[in-house]
Amino acid sequence: QVQLVESGGGLVQPGGSLRLSCAASGITLDYYQIGWFRQAPGKEREGVSCFNSNDGTTYYLDSVKGRFTATRDNAKNTVYLQLNSLKPEDTAVYYCAIPSEVATTGWDTCGGFRYDTWGQGTQVTVSS
Repeated sequence: QVQLVESGGGLVQPGGSLRLSCAASGITLDYYQIGWFRQAPGKEREGVSCFNSNDGTTYYLDSVKGRFTATRDNAKNTVYLQLNSLKPEDTAVYYCAIPSEVATTGWDTCGGFRYDTWGQGTQVTVSS
């Protein structure tokens, strides 16, 4: 059974950094796309970073461009999201996920795919 487990969240001051990890099991990560989403209190879940099927590059939400970086280590079956220069508005539960179908619009989409296999999430709180 596929499992995704996020870790690395916590409380951080504005301007600080965190590195989130997503450890995968039940799959060989090299063969799967992994995207990052977040859900802030009272808001819809939004794609933060994912593979962009339109151009084959890594997509980043406009509000995090230049601050967040997604990487992967296939040998460890783990993907990462480096969060730098954190702002209070980055406060959210962060999820990693695997897509299941092509979809350009609608819920839980990012980079031309709909994501439907999720980790449990890890809380990131940015506050002074």
